[in-house]
Amino acid sequence: MSVTGASTLAVPDSALADTLLDRLTTTYGAAADPERAVPMRAYMKDVAPFLGLTTPVRRALSREVLKGLPKPDEADCTAVALRCWRLPEREYQYFAVDYLRRYAGRCSSAFLPVTRHLVSTVPWWDTVDLLAAHVVGALVAADPELPAAMDAWSADDDLWIVRTALLHQLRYKERTDTDRLFTYCLRQSGHPDFFVRKAIGWALREYAKTDPDAVRDFLAREKGRFAPLSVREALKNIGA
Repeated sequence: MSVTGASTLAVPDSALADTLLDRLTTTYGAAADPERAVPMRAYMKDVAPFLGLTTPVRRALSREVLKGLPKPDEADCTAVALRCWRLPEREYQYFAVDYLRRYAGRCSSAFLPVTRHLVSTVPWWDTVDLLAAHVVGALVAADPELPAAMDAWSADDDLWIVRTALLHQLRYKERTDTDRLFTYCLRQSGHPDFFVRKAIGWALREYAKTDPDAVRDFLAREKGRFAPLSVREALKNIGA
């Protein structure tokens, strides 16, 4: 699969990233399972090569890699993420996503361009969705100026940027900006791609856990504008 929307970002100097990446590549590389890597790559539609590390194994190895290391600052997070994204095997990108989920609170709004690079480079749902809900969502929640950036993302030509905008409020619950959620869904209601149509339904279904009546009323008004997939997903747990 080709890289979509890739851009060049400078990797900041980071002694922490130097140490971490040395540990990471050594530890992950030693545990690689080439036979297991083949079906893992196939399951992920050949988005990237794999080392063949199952999730439990990978997370156990990650704990060893991180043992004794200090908490990162924003520059460290940037360096770790970008350097992991430059490695071919997907497990390194999974490590970076887990690392950013853990330390998103140590990053400012200036980190948003880094997340855009990660979302749009070697993109697939396995990294995009976690970045959207746990990293982009955290950054936007912490800075009242960033929702405007999501407005722009929701109209982007890159389907993965659009999906991120749709999903960034997944964990907001009662803090959800419903006007933005519904606006984004309507803006992309005619999108031809499965992953955008699915994201619309998922975003609405998740908010329905907080306010089912609002989602029902919204779809009662606008149902005809959405693909059946989006409507089914949105109403899965609350009915028509």
